[in-house]
Amino acid sequence: MKFCDECGSMMQTEDDAWVCTQCGHEMARDSGSEAGMVTTQAQEESEIIESSGGSSGLPTTSANCPNCDNDEAYWYMQQIRAADESETRFFVCTECEHKWREDDH
Repeated sequence: MKFCDECGSMMQTEDDAWVCTQCGHEMARDSGSEAGMVTTQAQEESEIIESSGGSSGLPTTSANCPNCDNDEAYWYMQQIRAADESETRFFVCTECEHKWREDDH
């Protein structure tokens, strides 16, 4: 990525020049400075990580699902109230993916 020396905006490449997207300032592309550039469009398929979706990366615990009576659920904690109050525990059933929460009070 290159930024304009005149206004600080991001520049784009056009042929053999860098052109500012805001003020139109142009400068020659120096082929030596692009040796360290990374182009995301050229990623190989082996570099792409796909997520299978669902809750498979979460830890599991014994919890009774109120929807299907399954006895195992994924769990995570999230701060949803003021910072001086405790976090809320969320559960996701491993069978039906029903989601429920457990508060301290």
